[in-house]
Amino acid sequence: MSLLFVEIDNCYESAQVLAAKIDQYVRFCQRKVKDVDGKERPMWRTRWWAPDGRRGDQPHPPLLLVFNRVGPRNPGTVSAQLADLTRRHWRGIAHDGFHMYDGKLPIVVTGMKQLQENGPAGVIFRRFGPPRTTRRSWRRSATRAAKPTTPARQQVEYEAREREYKEQLRRAAEQQKAEREPRRPACANCGTRYTDARWRAIEPAGSDAPRETHPHLCDDCKQRATHRRTPSPANRARAPGARLAHARAEDRRHLDLTLPPVTRPDPAWTVMRTSC
Repeated sequence: MSLLFVEIDNCYESAQVLAAKIDQYVRFCQRKVKDVDGKERPMWRTRWWAPDGRRGDQPHPPLLLVFNRVGPRNPGTVSAQLADLTRRHWRGIAHDGFHMYDGKLPIVVTGMKQLQENGPAGVIFRRFGPPRTTRRSWRRSATRAAKPTTPARQQVEYEAREREYKEQLRRAAEQQKAEREPRRPACANCGTRYTDARWRAIEPAGSDAPRETHPHLCDDCKQRATHRRTPSPANRARAPGARLAHARAEDRRHLDLTLPPVTRPDPAWTVMRTSC
C-alpha cells in the first residue's frame, strides 16, 4: 500500500506555520527502527510503501497540500512563500544532467475547488520545483506530480551528452578495429584470416595455460591436421607396424603350443643321486 501525506489548509495559517508542519513530516520520515531482520530502516517503510526514484534514490512519501480558500490568506502567495521556506526539504541534488531526491520530501499542491470539480484523477496538481514557462505547463496528474522530474533544459542537455558519449565510444571502437586489423594473422596452409576467437586462442595466456598445438593453422586446417595425426581404430589396425606386431604375437603363441612342457626333477631322486 503506497503512502501519501495529505494536509488541508483553510487559508488561515501563515507560510511559516505550514513550514513548521512540513518540518515535522520530515522528522517523522527520518525516524528509524529495527526491522524484522535486525537492520535499521525508516519506520514508515516497515508499514507502508512508496516508489523509489528512477536512478535508485529513495525519496520520502509525497505530501499533498490542498488549499481550501475559506480564510483571508491568498493560496498563491502562501504557496510561493512556503516553497522558499521548505526548499531544503524538496529540492533535489543536481548531478550530471539530472537530480537525485534521496531523503527528500516531494510536495504537491492543489486547490479544493479544482479537486471538487475535476476529482483526484484531474490534471490539477503542481509539484514544488523548477519554475515553469507557462501556467498550463505545471499542471499534472497526481501520479506524475508525485514523481521526481528533471527540468526540460537539463534533460535535453543530458540526453545530448549521452548521445555524444556513445558516439565517441563507437568511433574509438572503430579506430581500434582499424588499427588491429592489419596485425590479424593468417593461416599458413590456406591463407585464411583468423577469426577473433582463433586469434585469442593462439595468444599467450600464462605459463599454466595449455599450449596451442597448431598456432600457425586456422580452425579447419588444425582439425584436418589433428585427424591425420590421430588415426581411427580401424586405420591403426591396418597400419604396417600393427600387422607386424600381430604376426609376432601369433608366432610366439605357435611356439608355446609346439614345444614340450618343461618338467622339474623329483627332489627325492636328486638327493639319492647326490648321496651315492
